[in-house]
Amino acid sequence: MDRDGLLEDFNDFVVVDLRRGKRTAYEKVWYVRKFLSELNKPLEDVTRRDVREYLRTIDRLWVYKNVLGSLKTFFRDFLQRPEIVESFRFPSEPFKPKTIPKIEDLVRFYYAIETIKGKALFLLYATSGLRRNEVLTLFFDDVDSKSRMITPNNHKGTTKQSWVSFYNEEAEKVLREYLQTRKDKNPKLFPMSTREDRKLWRSAREKTRLDITPQQLRDWFCEEMGRLGVAERYIDAFCGRVPKSILARHYTDYSPEKLKAIYEKANLKVLG
Repeated sequence: MDRDGLLEDFNDFVVVDLRRGKRTAYEKVWYVRKFLSELNKPLEDVTRRDVREYLRTIDRLWVYKNVLGSLKTFFRDFLQRPEIVESFRFPSEPFKPKTIPKIEDLVRFYYAIETIKGKALFLLYATSGLRRNEVLTLFFDDVDSKSRMITPNNHKGTTKQSWVSFYNEEAEKVLREYLQTRKDKNPKLFPMSTREDRKLWRSAREKTRLDITPQQLRDWFCEEMGRLGVAERYIDAFCGRVPKSILARHYTDYSPEKLKAIYEKANLKVLG
């Protein structure tokens, strides 16, 4: 079998056998393809030394972990050749306390965003706690405008989860204004290219000198909801995280009605 055919089989192995999402499979195939291309030798001749020399060239921690994870899945699990990768360990990541943006910085950044699309995205991130890709892959049918409930659709694997979350009245108002500007029939709530996504808030960053990201807005959501008295297990539910305790896993009501009541009681505000 040629290399392309083998990597196609590897992709199916990750999706079907390991029950990972298509995005995860794509990334693993990409890293393995890059390794094999730079090595430029027959697959059957690959050795532990080849892997070691390749990993030696990688400086960034997150890249190293992604490459090693992909190579372990490929050689150990898919090809059943664990001896090639079994000696390598993932580097430990030093704990770095997060810096949560201040509310006044969020407000200043929001008003520096020039497009209504960018403003709507900003508020949806900040008031739902959802991951970036969960928001960018939303379809109109994933959003219940009457209850302001969001049901993310993009997790097909087992490494990440999503339940339901909500957005507040501030986000509702701006989202409605944004949707009134839409003239297309694209079923996605925020259709955009990668290039548009990258430049959407660029001017706001330049004006404010604040580097606000979707992940920071997710972090702020968690911090703020905790400050407003929401129990950690419900914050985890809004953010799609696996419950940590037995109580949270088996004895907590996570119905949409319950979650909405908790969300509304918190009365989360961004703009005041």
